[in-house]
Amino acid sequence: MGEKKVTWLELFYDLLFVAAVAKATHAILHVEEGYIHTEYLVKFVLMFIPIWWAWTGQTMFVNRFGEDSSYQRLFMIFQMVFVLTMISSLSVDFDHYYLSFLIGYLGLRGLTAIQYLVVQNVEEGDVKRVAWYLGRTFWIGIAVSSLSLFFDSWIRYAVLYAGIAIDMLMPIAGRRYLVKGPPQTAHLLERFGLLTLILFGETVVSTLAVMQPQKGDWNSISFSVVSFILIIAMWWQYFDNVEKKVNKEIQTAGQTIIYGHLFILMSLSMIAASIQLLFLQEVDYSFILYFVFGSVFVYFVATTLVFHQYRYEKDRLGYLHLGLFLGILAAFFIINLSVVTPNIMIIGELALFFILYAALTTR
Repeated sequence: MGEKKVTWLELFYDLLFVAAVAKATHAILHVEEGYIHTEYLVKFVLMFIPIWWAWTGQTMFVNRFGEDSSYQRLFMIFQMVFVLTMISSLSVDFDHYYLSFLIGYLGLRGLTAIQYLVVQNVEEGDVKRVAWYLGRTFWIGIAVSSLSLFFDSWIRYAVLYAGIAIDMLMPIAGRRYLVKGPPQTAHLLERFGLLTLILFGETVVSTLAVMQPQKGDWNSISFSVVSFILIIAMWWQYFDNVEKKVNKEIQTAGQTIIYGHLFILMSLSMIAASIQLLFLQEVDYSFILYFVFGSVFVYFVATTLVFHQYRYEKDRLGYLHLGLFLGILAAFFIINLSVVTPNIMIIGELALFFILYAALTTR
């Protein structure tokens, strides 16, 4: 099989999901009395996971079986209708939009499962078994989530996310099938990389939209510049690793890339929110320190784990590097916790951390 290329329709598909991520991220910008209440943090996670999983499900199908044919284009276009339904239902006042959100999510997952069942009729050998397994087992999670319609209050959410959890565990449980018909690593990294790139762009746009420096407002301008340095350092580290340090010939089930990117993308959204909250200075100092450094820690650990398995053996980092990065991050955190530090300096510290992270992992 030749190397798979990303299609223009896939890129358009990504833009819709980035809009969904942006709406989910808005939940953690709700500040009350100097804090982001646990309710909003939980809602952010609960909205983010089904968005990521719905996108991942279709992406993995395209990776293994995608063709730029008319009928597959129609499937994706039809899916976009459900994506738009789901996006319009994302709100911190989730109860009022539950039914439309459920329809959007189940429609997306159901269409992906149907696609697997369609292609298993024409495939052969190991890839046929992969399509057969996924096309049938995904319906278990879909069925469980659909049962949430029969419950009220918190119980329906428990049932919904039990179904999503089952859905997410099916590929792990069937790994013995999936490794025999592995995804194309190069295409998989490209797809997750493109979604990450668009999220980086969304981070820049949303940050500048909040700052809106006026003439002569050098504080806002300086904050914008330092924030951009932070974002470009993160970009540099991520994409130089993908481009130069990762062996795209490695063939596995791809699950480190898939599940690791849940935490990469989620923490990236949290870092974007952190930049805005630091600029607005509406959050309690201690709380924002834990939130910012916690987000960066999750991003660092997730990117380290995802890339480590796929790096060329000569380029793999050791425990000394891990200890160095964690030590730098911990030192900045402890200093800021001990001495009240201007928010622009906190952003500058994180920019310095990612510059070092990029320099030492991509040289």
